[in-house]
This record gives sequence, C-alpha cells and structure tokens, in this order.
Amino acid sequence: MTEDTGLPASIEMVWGIRERPTKGPKRGLSLEQIVDAGVRVATADGIGGVSMSRVAGELGTSAMSLYRYVASKDELLWLMIDRAFGQVEATEPTEGTWRERMERWARIELTALRRFPWILRVPISGAPIMPSQLRFMEWGLSALSGTRLAADEKMSVLLLVTSYTRSFAGLSGDIAAAVDAGNPLAQTATGYGALIKKLTSAAEFPELHAVVDAGAFADEDDPADALDHDYRFGLDRIFDGVAALIQQR
Repeated sequence: MTEDTGLPASIEMVWGIRERPTKGPKRGLSLEQIVDAGVRVATADGIGGVSMSRVAGELGTSAMSLYRYVASKDELLWLMIDRAFGQVEATEPTEGTWRERMERWARIELTALRRFPWILRVPISGAPIMPSQLRFMEWGLSALSGTRLAADEKMSVLLLVTSYTRSFAGLSGDIAAAVDAGNPLAQTATGYGALIKKLTSAAEFPELHAVVDAGAFADEDDPADALDHDYRFGLDRIFDGVAALIQQR
C-alpha cells in the first residue's frame, strides 16, 4: 500500500499512486482531458480566462463534473503547468561541457515560457513537485555532474538560472505583448536611439549617448535577435560566476 504523501488526489493520480475515478457524471471524462482543456484555454485567452466553468465548457460538460478529478482551480493550474512543460519537445542535455549542458537546459525552460507565457502569471505557491518539473530538475543537476560543486550548491545554481530565465521571459513577453497591442510607448523600440538623442543632450546624459553612439539601439537589429543576445550575455555572466566557484573548489 502506498504511503500517504499528503498531496492532493489529482497530483497523486498524475504520479500513478492513486486510482483514477471510474464513475462520474460525465462518462469518458479524464484528468488528462481536463488538463489539456485548461492548457488550451490559457493559451488562447491567458490565465485570466481560466476558470472551472470555462474549462468545463471547453469539454462540453458542467463545472461540477470536473471536481471529481480536480478539487480546485489552483490544483488545475499546477497540473496545467506540468502538462505544458511536458509538451515542449526536449531531450536531456548530456553532451559537451557543463556550461554547454546548462545553456541547453536553460534554453528548454525559456522555450517553454515563450510558448506558454501564461505560466509566468501563475503565482508560485510551493516547491516543484510535479513529474515534468522534477524530471527537468534532475536534468539540471545532471548537467552539473562532474563539477566540484556540492549537492546543495548545484540546487542553488539551478535556482539562480531559472530565476534569471523566468525574469527575462517575463520582460520579453511583456514587451512583445505591448507591441502586439499597439501600445504607442512600445513602438518606440523602433528608432529608440534617435528618440533618445532628440529628448536628451550628451552633456546631461553622456553615458547614455555613448551607448547610443556605439550602436546598441541600432534600428536594423531584429528585436528577437537583440533579446536573444541579451539573454545569452546575462546567462554567460552567471556561468562565469559559477565557473569561478567551481575553480575555488
């Protein structure tokens, strides 16, 4: 008999340590169908559009029929995040140096967050405990195997990298959403350097003008390429610090 985990029934079902309901008001309904419907709603309408009634409508049933499988909307959101990560085609990074493996590990998360930006709108309410999340964590720890880092230091590196990735994904996602919505301030990304020079003087903002003159805001840059460059720059600086720590060990 499986020891009680203290987890919600739906989470235990995902782990395969609790039997799935065989009877219910909607014959043929399954936990997988409910979670997939939630992912579809969030992807189409954002996390604000997700409700038990909205997901039930997607499935052609009533909200009450969902509660046999999922006790609350919060549980559904946890399940949706794990399902979304599981839908990202990725394999464990096993080749190359630890830096190369960690760079690919971080890119997997960035890809998932760009494909399912609504994930970032779900408040973090606890440590990751879902199957896809723990598998991804295992990949990250394995990427650091062979280094001189202690086990707890490896976990700290994962937290640092994932925090940076989530922050960057949120920033770039907000900018993209503003541009798509036609926000006039967001449109200043085009011709940004020229606009700075119109609004300011080199005497008042010498360092900022030096950045503009260096071509950091060149109009010919593709915004996506520029963001990708910025992400890689920050990630490399994080890895430089980790490399220094490994060398100390």
